[in-house]
Amino acid sequence: MLVKKKEEAKMADRSKPRRGSMGFSPRKRAIRPYGRITSWPETDSSEIRVQGFAGWKAGMTHVLIRDTNPHSTSAGQEVRKAVTVVEAPPMSVLAVRGYKMTPYGMQTSGEFWINASDEGPQGLMPRFANQSRGERDADEGRKPEKRAGRIPGRSNGSSEAAFEALVNADLCDVRLIVATQPAMVKSISSKTPEIMEVGLVGGDNNEKLMWAKERLGGLITVADVYDIGTEIDVIGVTKGKGWQGSIKRWGIKLLSHKNSKRRRQGGNMGDFGTGYVRKTIRQAGQTGYHQRTELNKRVLRISEPNESDITPEGGFLHYGEVSNDYMIIEGSLPGPAKRMLRFRDAIRPRSAKPEVDLTYVSTSSKQGV
Repeated sequence: MLVKKKEEAKMADRSKPRRGSMGFSPRKRAIRPYGRITSWPETDSSEIRVQGFAGWKAGMTHVLIRDTNPHSTSAGQEVRKAVTVVEAPPMSVLAVRGYKMTPYGMQTSGEFWINASDEGPQGLMPRFANQSRGERDADEGRKPEKRAGRIPGRSNGSSEAAFEALVNADLCDVRLIVATQPAMVKSISSKTPEIMEVGLVGGDNNEKLMWAKERLGGLITVADVYDIGTEIDVIGVTKGKGWQGSIKRWGIKLLSHKNSKRRRQGGNMGDFGTGYVRKTIRQAGQTGYHQRTELNKRVLRISEPNESDITPEGGFLHYGEVSNDYMIIEGSLPGPAKRMLRFRDAIRPRSAKPEVDLTYVSTSSKQGV
């Protein structure tokens, strides 16, 4: 009896981390190939600046960087680091959006868009309004189809009225609506700009509105948003793996070879009394193509190919050449090459920000590696 109690005590002492995180449930496919940002950090900065940007993942390489952390065991020495190269051409500023606080949370108060014209971002203006689609339908003998454009068309004078309404409204936040320029990226097959919202920080809301109005229709570059050494959050969609079993999806243990039927499954599906299978049971399902956020990734370089070429010999695998502004970010980032990544100011920044001393960037061939 005493031996049995000792054995039970030993079994109770055993513990290990659970297999698989519950912080990413449900593990289903993302609804779009790029990430969605729902929160922007608040700061006390008086300078008005944009908090987000977007770019395309080109590939990875390695660099030599001098360790400037005085408390590190390798302080002062050159350390080899894996880095990711992101091509980030300028983004077009399309509109400014104001938010008001309601009993149900933040809600849109109003928007002020640039005027619809043919002088906007390539691939976007034909989708401004319905005239182009309706005229084409009429020329081809079809009944013009009513459909909403990507950007609302407004009559003359209504844009200024919309801006005045924003100025007079009781706003709690002001954000920009911007569009990417994939037509500038040679390696991307899709040339349709993606429209997204980015945060603004600094000053009061009226100052933000005036600042945004001055830049409507213009371009913002990645150098306008981030500095070298800044830590940012990277939001992306991981590489899709399709439908996978529980062994690959959750990393559970193979059952014994003496198991009566199968080995690559969980030991049981839960207790009989519950009457249903709990969502915590590790089963087969979609693996990959999930939105994930990488926190506190350090920017090591912001440059353009004319200043310092980054394309390796033979080009990046499955991507090609980098021909626009680019960022070198320390570490790996989610998703395959050619996938869009979104960036945001670090929402949980670290206090220590060591200086960046980049001594070497590898441009050796990645073919056959």
